[in-house]
Amino acid sequence: MKRSQKRLLSLLMIVVLGLTMTMTAFATGTGSESTQGQTLEPVDTPSDEQQTEQEDTDSDDTQTPSAKEPEEKTDSSDDDVEEKPPVQGDVTQDSGEKEKVQGEIEVDKEDDNVVVQKNEKPYLALGADLTSEQQAKVLALMGIDSSNLTDYDVVYVTNDMEHQYLDAYLPSSTIGTRALSSVLIVEGKKGSGIQVSTKNISYCTVSMYKNALATAGMEDAKVIVAGPSPISGTAALIGALEAYAKMTGEEIKKESLDAAMNELVVTGELANAIGGDKAQVEEFIAYVKQEVVKNDLDDKESINEAIEKGCKEFDITLTESQKKQLLELLQKISDLDLDWDQLLNQASDVYDRLDEMGLLSGQGIGAKIKDLFQSIVDFFKSFF
Repeated sequence: MKRSQKRLLSLLMIVVLGLTMTMTAFATGTGSESTQGQTLEPVDTPSDEQQTEQEDTDSDDTQTPSAKEPEEKTDSSDDDVEEKPPVQGDVTQDSGEKEKVQGEIEVDKEDDNVVVQKNEKPYLALGADLTSEQQAKVLALMGIDSSNLTDYDVVYVTNDMEHQYLDAYLPSSTIGTRALSSVLIVEGKKGSGIQVSTKNISYCTVSMYKNALATAGMEDAKVIVAGPSPISGTAALIGALEAYAKMTGEEIKKESLDAAMNELVVTGELANAIGGDKAQVEEFIAYVKQEVVKNDLDDKESINEAIEKGCKEFDITLTESQKKQLLELLQKISDLDLDWDQLLNQASDVYDRLDEMGLLSGQGIGAKIKDLFQSIVDFFKSFF
């Protein structure tokens, strides 16, 4: 009996010991799982609201990446690039080194990509109200080292000059109180025509400048028009012609400058009036101008007929006020006694477009090539 009791007690002790070991192991496993669970708690991972807040912060400050969320930063920066791409370009300086120009730089799609070569001598017309920082930026966009500014012939365009030539065509509030438009002029090769590049010019197009500069009598020049930030560029024409006069040593006639300024403003206003298609209006103005210059039109009746013809060709409807405005401009152009071939060669881009449309009356590049082949044929025919 006693032996049986001892066996029972031994079994109970074994069971108790086994249960104790099992509970200890279970407790240890549970503690480990608990510790692992704590590492998955959302302490380092922001909530949806926090993620949105972080993304907004990164978007506003794209130059300072987030140390906690580099992936979120990258995505946010990419979004910013798609919406407003920062333009970066290499600008060759006189020293031969390259300086990075950063920022949102507006460039016309028709840009001629004018570059100043080392052996060329630029003439500058700078806005008189540029700050030193703005001037340095404008010069960099032109490819000029600001530290070497004294090496160049420079004229300054004042706000008073802008009002002098623009008050007749634009409200004073539009012209403003500061002269910022700046221009670089380089003499081009004979017969190269007018080539134009624009940087941060938001209103005037490359073709608008070419048309107006050709009207003013400019020949064979490379032109860069630049602003420290996006500006209209309307007043830049003054600087371009001032610098051109300095380069050639020939004074620009007041009548020529007035007609050029008038043409620039009328082109822009008509483009706005018909829905903002500047290219169509550039071609329309070039067309009616060729009709006046080529055919020596000088009376109101014949010029009005040219305007009506142009409206039909380009499917443009003008009000009586707009027709009168255009008539006054074309009368000024008629009085300048411009040479048709010179006008054609200096603003060749826009007149080539008219030639492609069949509106150049046999004076375009295509017609010239055709005439050349015809002359060759006639030459060989003369032998027989």
